[in-house]
Amino acid sequence: MNYGIAFTPLVPAIVLWLALAAIVVIALVLVLARARGAAVRVAALVLFLLALANPSFTREDRDPLTSVAAVVVDKSPSQNFGNRNRAAAQAQEALVDGLKKIKGLEVRVVDAGQADGETDGTRLFGALASALSDVPVDRVAGAFLITDGRVHDIPANAAALGFQAPVHALITGQKDERDRRIAITAAPRFGIVGQNQTITYRLDDQGVSGERAKVTVRRDGEVINERTLSSGQTASVDVDIKHAGPNIVEIEASPLERELTPVNNRAVVAIDGVRDKLRVLLVSGEPHSGERTWRNLLKSDASVDLVHFTILRPPEKQDGTPINELSLIAFPTRELFQQKINEFQLIIFDRYARQGVLPIAYFDNIARYVRAGGAVLVSAGPDYASNTSIWRTPLDSVLPAEPVGVTEKPFYAHLSDIGKRHPVTRGLEGSASEPPRWSRFFRTVDTRNSVNPPVMTGVDGKPLLFLSRFGEGRVALLLSDHIWLWARGYEGGGPHLDLLRRMSHWLMKQPDLDEEALRLQVQGKDLVVVRQTMSDSVQPVSVTSPSGVSRDLTLSSAGDPGEWRASLPANELGLWQATDGTLKALINVGPTNPKEFSEVTSTTETLKPLTQATGGNAVRVVDGASVELPRIVPVRSVSVFHGDGWMGVRMRDASVVKGVGVLPIFAGLIGLLLLLGAFAATWVREGR
Repeated sequence: MNYGIAFTPLVPAIVLWLALAAIVVIALVLVLARARGAAVRVAALVLFLLALANPSFTREDRDPLTSVAAVVVDKSPSQNFGNRNRAAAQAQEALVDGLKKIKGLEVRVVDAGQADGETDGTRLFGALASALSDVPVDRVAGAFLITDGRVHDIPANAAALGFQAPVHALITGQKDERDRRIAITAAPRFGIVGQNQTITYRLDDQGVSGERAKVTVRRDGEVINERTLSSGQTASVDVDIKHAGPNIVEIEASPLERELTPVNNRAVVAIDGVRDKLRVLLVSGEPHSGERTWRNLLKSDASVDLVHFTILRPPEKQDGTPINELSLIAFPTRELFQQKINEFQLIIFDRYARQGVLPIAYFDNIARYVRAGGAVLVSAGPDYASNTSIWRTPLDSVLPAEPVGVTEKPFYAHLSDIGKRHPVTRGLEGSASEPPRWSRFFRTVDTRNSVNPPVMTGVDGKPLLFLSRFGEGRVALLLSDHIWLWARGYEGGGPHLDLLRRMSHWLMKQPDLDEEALRLQVQGKDLVVVRQTMSDSVQPVSVTSPSGVSRDLTLSSAGDPGEWRASLPANELGLWQATDGTLKALINVGPTNPKEFSEVTSTTETLKPLTQATGGNAVRVVDGASVELPRIVPVRSVSVFHGDGWMGVRMRDASVVKGVGVLPIFAGLIGLLLLLGAFAATWVREGR
């Protein structure tokens, strides 16, 4: 119960101040004049002024309010290293028990810093502000942070906290921790295929100095560079961009003895390969109705640099005129097929037959070009089954099937069982119906002794389209020259653009069209594992998070044949890895150097300036294998809330008013008697 005096003036405040000034002047005059009864007169005037001020005695009935202390527990991925989580749990239990023993103290516990795949770094002070958002400032007793000390939202000063109470940090982790990581200092996002891009990185060792490490650089799993670096040394590596799409570059350092974790010893950079110009050589064996189909398709793509030659004289016309006298522009066969053949990403033979234009030796060059990684597409007509077929050259060693004749019969092209799974032909528009919703072909080349099953079939289930691999290169064999009917819209046409583009990109090794592939994709807040395969089933995939936690995923069919998927929350920033034992996929979620794994050794130094500015302290709670906490002490009027072996919380005197009693002093008979008594005393004094 609290007592006091309250004033409710009967006149404006300015009147009271003027009256007070007049009383002071009168009192000075009376004193200087040594007038009799000066004190009584002044007292009477003061009582009159008090009556105008209308004072009242007050009585408040109050209930005390508890002080509030917050405990913020760091649940970030770096707490998984070593025994930090165990130490944090023990510290939390002991701390909460100690705080609850303090009478008049409310304890609020909040977990913070959990990985969500979006927030870069550990943020504890935002959680602290949320926990105390409904608590008045005069009730906050303090805050305790149980963390490894790597906090990334520390306020600039104590005033930014919004309360005046101590902040203490209880640091998990050992004092002598050591760790190694690879830090990417500069890396490109894009690169031209066939050109080099430079990645700059640094070997960071924490807790040690002067150590050396072997650093291995891989591109798409292939080792391209190895070197030895010292702690703190920066190095660069030139990476040849081999193909379009993501080129995954891994930079991995050998482990440091007794290091905290190896998960940040590896950094990954994904460089998207962009083709400057795709150089394509198109050789048309003779003018025909579908010749423009290939030319129009390739010329419509601004990224394609097309070299096109057409053999104008049909093979049956032999009049003895030399080839070099028939051509408008000399066909540079030696330059194209011997000197510069490796500069082309794709060579297309469109109804080409041997006519003496290309010497037999050049076909051997083309076969070697394929095995070394080149690509050849053969769009075949009756020429492929003739006596002058390119099958009857050294090129036969890289052709998927041997021709045996020609069938002239209308038919619908169908996807084979393998074609329904192959990325080139899967899901072609119109393929799901029977017959397919596209126009018929009227001619196909019969073959035998194929090296692999076809992805499309024609008359009576005979092969129509082969997609084959030879050495490092690829070959496509289309056994009909009627694809132009789709392009012209005959009987409704067909998906010629999709088919021919996919085929060309597959030949040029577009990764998205590989038959066997394992990919990781980020879709919203989920990490999606995609397995492309030609098999009927897939193995489980092991996914490893940036913090080193692994889990096995069972993939399910995605609806499209040949594609299997599974997903999980992408709740951590950093390098994710996936493998099914054969294939491997990597993806970096978020920034290249996530704050959470940039520095993982525990420290008291980052939080100490703020804690000391609030009167608190930052101390380690791990001593060897045990956890030891300072004593928790309730403190009131001090500025420092820590000492040798103890930490304090600021106890508050906040309360809530339940009731108020008011007794006016000058109201009623009491006020009247006081005023009359004052004037009577003045009269008595004057009468003497």
